[in-house]
Amino acid sequence: MLRTLIVALALILLPVVAEGQTPAFRSDRIVVTTRGEGPDVILIPGLASTSDVWARTANRLDDRYRVHLVTVRGFGNVPAGSNTDGALVAPVAAELRRYITTQGLERPAVIGHSMGGLVALRAAADAGRDRRGAQVGRVMVVDATPFFPSLISPGATVGDVEPLARIAYQALLFLGDEALRTQGSALGQQLGGAADSVFGSLGWQGGDRGVLAQGLYEVMTTDLRSRLPDIAAPVTVVYGWSADDRSPRAHLDALFAAGYRNLPRPARFERIEGAEHMVMIDQPTRFLAAVDRFLG
Repeated sequence: MLRTLIVALALILLPVVAEGQTPAFRSDRIVVTTRGEGPDVILIPGLASTSDVWARTANRLDDRYRVHLVTVRGFGNVPAGSNTDGALVAPVAAELRRYITTQGLERPAVIGHSMGGLVALRAAADAGRDRRGAQVGRVMVVDATPFFPSLISPGATVGDVEPLARIAYQALLFLGDEALRTQGSALGQQLGGAADSVFGSLGWQGGDRGVLAQGLYEVMTTDLRSRLPDIAAPVTVVYGWSADDRSPRAHLDALFAAGYRNLPRPARFERIEGAEHMVMIDQPTRFLAAVDRFLG
């Protein structure tokens, strides 16, 4: 009798999914909120940012598209969940693909900024390799490259950067968010150039120190250049640019082109004059025009 009552109570309390209704998505890696109706667009923020950085973009799109706003657990005030253990970029990319599958998204457009760009590229590469899995329709990476240190020092390798990445990891883990602001420029200069694309703190919303440290380490050491041939989806690259020859951003065109040369189809590049790393915040009007062209 007691067992029957427990089963009955469980059936009452469990959420009911009507026939044809998509089940709620639960993840220990990411949190996703959805707004609007139409073709699917997924927005992924960068290191230590939440979906708040996409507010203006989402407001522009949600009357024509179904916008999926992703936040990586451990960034901002979002509980870290399983992101406290081990790697970050690859598991988050896997969860993104699981989200696409379980929610029945049909070849969504994926837009990722900074570390979110690495996640988007990894998800697209995995989708291209596994034809049975979730498919990505198109990808826009915002101020992101398959190997970030190549924007600072073109000849850099993972081996070159890894000792600096360990220093950055320890500094952020033990000294907190302020370490990124005070030590980031110095570390970037050791690599020989502009550091804002790796260490830029504008838009930094903090979070769990362990997750932030791991994220920074992976931004510095992840090299996806060998995975680019797996990407079947078209790729658009948007980045901040300066007409001032004295600015390191005036010389990024060739570096971005070199970073994406292994794609099976050439990437489309859009430079946004006057923007630094937080392109969508620095030059929102120009950025939104680029997004419209990407989605159009």
